Formats: sequence, structure tokens, C-alpha cells
Amino acid sequence: MKFDFDEIIDREGTDAFKLELREAFFGTNDVLPLWVADMDFKAPPKVIEAIQERAAHDIYGYTIREEKFTGAIVNWLKTQHEWEIQESSIEFTPGVLPAIVVAIHEFTNPGDKVIIQTPVYPPFYSIVRDNNRELVKNSLVETEGYYTIDFESLEEQASDPKTKLFVFSNPHNPVGRAWKYEELKRIAEICLKHEVMIISDEIHSDLCLFGNKHLIMADLFPELKSQIITSMAPSKTFNVAGLSTAYAIIEDEKLKSRFHKQLNALQLHMGNLFGGVALTASYNYGVEWLESLKSYLESNALLVDSFVKEHMPEVGFVLPEATYLLWLDFRKWDLSPAKLKKAMVEIGKVGLNDGVSFGVEGAGFQRLNIGSPKAVIQEGLERILKVRNEVYHP
Repeated sequence: MKFDFDEIIDREGTDAFKLELREAFFGTNDVLPLWVADMDFKAPPKVIEAIQERAAHDIYGYTIREEKFTGAIVNWLKTQHEWEIQESSIEFTPGVLPAIVVAIHEFTNPGDKVIIQTPVYPPFYSIVRDNNRELVKNSLVETEGYYTIDFESLEEQASDPKTKLFVFSNPHNPVGRAWKYEELKRIAEICLKHEVMIISDEIHSDLCLFGNKHLIMADLFPELKSQIITSMAPSKTFNVAGLSTAYAIIEDEKLKSRFHKQLNALQLHMGNLFGGVALTASYNYGVEWLESLKSYLESNALLVDSFVKEHMPEVGFVLPEATYLLWLDFRKWDLSPAKLKKAMVEIGKVGLNDGVSFGVEGAGFQRLNIGSPKAVIQEGLERILKVRNEVYHP
């Protein structure tokens, strides 16, 4: 089946975050929105069909998640990631971030330290600090746009008796790394040695590109079983983020029991009717669509790569190993983060994610979402080039 990712779909009037909040984030609605991490593509046909079929029933009351829900997850992980789990290891959560919050509440105390790897998805900062835990930044090491882990620093940070939890982004948002076996092995060794819990955010796990493969730490290192939680969702993969449906995989019974109790204490266990329908349809019927999507995302990434090399070679860019989020380095334009953002908005009329929102390490960077039709990405690049021609004077 052919899927039309070139179709431009008008999202005005749908309460879309990326449209309705432009004024709040950019000071104007007159920007091309290439920021929020959802896509401008239709969900897979079978997902739309399943939701419409359920919506045809006139009662939308409380629902449960039966075997068809957990069974779809088990099958997806086995066929797509070669990870064989039991249905009993699955715990529903309304999102990956709520799962992290549950872990913070259950496995740490106020004042305890939590490690994140920066630059990173902005809510990682707030969910630690807002819950009265101490944030520890294990800053990634950047070499010509490619990021690696500072294991010496990680070892030192993990050895602190107050360090209780490591919130891990794999694949990493925003730098696009799909972490390799030796990297995961070293993390596992450090966390085992110092008894640091891991909650692994693997929401982008289905979106590895250019031949890269997603590796699941919990699967590779079963010795971690009693101190690792893996959080996943169909939301990024199938563009159903608005349906607030995710899940945690916890293979240790005691660990899962504690997580489950805290999840219920926070009243986060119910979920919503259509999220379950979407997950089940996505995982049961979405493989062909996903393969086409990844091919399209690769072509968009290559479009950006070609455009940057030809028209603004001073901009740093490395093709992502995963995700539809590109991390662009504008530091050679010699603008402060505030002036860079202002130029993008006022000159280019393009809305990208400001790099410093991911941490101080993101100063001079911007994040570009390529989950849109090619014509939209081309337009965005032309707008960025307009900025470049006005502010960059080599």
C-alpha cells in the first residue's frame, strides 16, 4: 500500500499545540511551526478506521485494557525488537513522563539525586526539580556534532550515596543518538555497581534510521532486572501522542508491585478509551506504514543535509541515528541564544525549538522537526537561509 506523506493537511482549528501556542512561545502566530515533536502526517489507515469504528458506538464510558492491548505490546516487542516479555510485565501509564514521575516518587526521596544526560528533553529538568529532587547533569560530550557519554563523570556521579535514579533517553532527544551495545553495557555496569535505578525513556525506539538499530538495555542485561524500568509508547511512532497512552515494562515482580502501587496512589492508572484502541491497531497493523514513514523521514533528513551543505555549510549537522528531530548547530553565526531565536522568528518566520531549552549545552543550537511533508521542510529551510543571509557575515 502507498501512503501519501506529501499531503499537506491543515491543522488549524484542531487545538494543535504546535499551532495554538505559537504566540506564547514565539510572540507571534506568523511562524512556520517546526518545533513540537508530533508529526503532520495522518495516522495509519487502520488506526483511523479502528478509532472511527469505536467512536460509532454512542457510549464512551470507563473501559479496561484486556489481553488484546497487552498482547499487541508483547507481539510488537518480539517482532520489532526481538524482546520477549510476559504480559504480566506490562504496566499501563498515560505517558512516558508520568512513568518517570511515578518512579521518582516511589524509588527516591526528597533531596535525593537524579541523573539526566544533557542537553536533553526539557521536561526532564522540571520533573526532577518540581518533585524536590536534586538534578545531576551528566553532560554529553560533543565532537563535531556527534555526541558520546562521559563515563568517568557518570561513574563519579553514580557513586554518590544520594544518587538514586538515572533517567535515560534512548534514543536520545534531541541529539538523535541510538546508543550502541558498548555504551549501554558501561551504563549497566556503573548503575549495577552503585545500585542506581534506571528508568529508560524509549519513546523513540521504533524510529531508528539509516540502518541503525534500537537496543533495549533491559533485554541485553537481565542482571539489571531488579533496578530498571523501560518506558515506551506508540505516540511518536504512529503520531497518536494526543491519546495519552504509554506503558512501562518491569520484569521484576517486586519492582512492578511498588510501581503499580504508586501509579494507583497518584490516580494515573485509568487511561482513556481511544488510546487503547489506537495502540492495539498501531501495533497489530502498522508495520508497513512505519517502514514507509521511516523511509520518508530519511529522505527529509537527507534533504536537510544536502541543503545545509550547499547553502550554509557553516551550520553543523549530523544525520540522526534515530528520531525525526534534527539538532542544528548555528554557533558559527556568532549570535546569542536570544538573538538567534529572535532572528529565526522575525526574519525567517520559522518556529524551531530553542537549543538552550534543552540545557546550557544547547546554546547556539536549534531543534528542527522533520515530521512534515517535504514541501514544508523545504520552505522551512528556505526561511532559515533567509536568516543566514542577513545575520552571517564570514
